[in-house]
Amino acid sequence: MNEFKLAVEEPIVLFNEWLKQADASELNNPNACALATADKSGKPSVRMVLLKGVDERGFVFFTNSESQKGMELSENPNASLCFHWKSLDRQVRVDGAVEKVTTREADAYFESRARESQIGAWASKQSQKLKSRLNLEKRIDQFTVKFEMKKIPRPECWEGYRVIHEKIEFWAEKKFRLHDRYVYSRFGTEWQLSKLYP
Repeated sequence: MNEFKLAVEEPIVLFNEWLKQADASELNNPNACALATADKSGKPSVRMVLLKGVDERGFVFFTNSESQKGMELSENPNASLCFHWKSLDRQVRVDGAVEKVTTREADAYFESRARESQIGAWASKQSQKLKSRLNLEKRIDQFTVKFEMKKIPRPECWEGYRVIHEKIEFWAEKKFRLHDRYVYSRFGTEWQLSKLYP
């Protein structure tokens, strides 16, 4: 049975419980989620990102601010996330406004990345057209030499974003498509919990 307990006071408690269970059951990347953004005209786009932090302030991911998602978030600072854990027959949807994390938070996470990933952040002109793989490899070589034996600083365009959860829906699969759906909606500092039809 796909049962779960609900804590009306704070949905992040339940989310962290589910994420911990997914960490034990998913083959890889239990922190992967679909990120939906929209440009200033409202035209949507979606892609997968990795959740790198979550607390009562929101859900954090990192990316190049000059990428498509970065540009869309600058035009329309609202987003949705969707986590889907097939091994648990569960998903979670998160909606909210988006803000950038502090420089200190971005620096701290960048420093925690593998050196090769740090080089990659400098080498990749994320979302821009790439003539060939060779061009990317040349840029990787260029920045590898540039930062040889040096601490690699965070590129200014490599930033963190926080989705400030205003609504979180928890979905659990049931037989005959009669799923359990509970949604937390924020009203000021309080959370209202509702059950939805499947």
